[in-house]
Amino acid sequence: MLKADIDNLQELILNGDRVALGKAITLVESNKKADREAAGKLLGYLLKYSGKSMRIGITGVPGVGKSTFIETLGDLVTSNGKKLAVLAIDPSSPQSKGSILGDKTRMSRLATNPNAFIRPTSAAGNLGGVANKTLETVLLCEAAGYDVIIIETVGVGQSEVAVKNMTDVFLLLMLAGAGDELQGIKRGIMEMADLLVINKADGDNVAKSHLAKKTYENAIHLFSPRDSGWQLPVLTCSALTGTGIEAVWHQINEFYDKLVENGQLDAIRMHQKKLWLDQTLQAEFMQRLKENEHIKKLLPALEAKVMANEITPTQAIDQIMGVFLKENSQAQS
Repeated sequence: MLKADIDNLQELILNGDRVALGKAITLVESNKKADREAAGKLLGYLLKYSGKSMRIGITGVPGVGKSTFIETLGDLVTSNGKKLAVLAIDPSSPQSKGSILGDKTRMSRLATNPNAFIRPTSAAGNLGGVANKTLETVLLCEAAGYDVIIIETVGVGQSEVAVKNMTDVFLLLMLAGAGDELQGIKRGIMEMADLLVINKADGDNVAKSHLAKKTYENAIHLFSPRDSGWQLPVLTCSALTGTGIEAVWHQINEFYDKLVENGQLDAIRMHQKKLWLDQTLQAEFMQRLKENEHIKKLLPALEAKVMANEITPTQAIDQIMGVFLKENSQAQS
């Protein structure tokens, strides 16, 4: 991509052009060398326009109603004059590596909202179901003027930890009437959460939801107190009817304001930048290994030896690194 093209893309993004934003996200998600270089330049230009959004992570097991909750919350956020971006990390098809669930279908109302931008992203095998380029996508959305960015997790494995580490506010959605074993909710995940929200508190579930609220409030008293003094709130809501959504939004803002007041937001953002560096380093290093012609030729033979129990994976990696380091040493001399 020519510098003029990057400059044009930069200007369009700063003007809030949604098509340009989509193109830029596709660019940063690409593993092609030329695209990675162009994406690096674009992100470098836009860096000074980033960092001004509220970053919210939302997790919960499949069936808890994350998409309906995000859509209803999104309606409220945009009705208050804010621009919202939703980065929804979907499970990937093992065959196509594509997104299975299709978030624009699940959030059809929000998808047509002119003040909302939805980007369904396939996890495509990344650790914890979190797309490798999510932090770069956050930066692009911020440069495009989005005030609130929601990252929705798949809700399995290590995705909760990864999203917690790239957001300011982490919200855990729960269901009433299901045991912890069924929900897959562990104490560690609850301790990571900044807000705990029991969804689907409507119809016959209202009484169950209020009982679950009391149960979780009692359990939270057993947790170690936070340095900030924040007491994990437990709320009930119905994303379907909208009941309780305003109270949830109020608590999100209260927590975020507290982060700003006590200086914790700055520390959180520093941690996010370090995570960005670490993830980018790992991804770039792996990509360069994969692109190395000598390693491409060597790899099938090493794989065969590993499968035949002739060498261990560690020994195979030692040989790969030996070739890689030797080539780089020769290139520098």
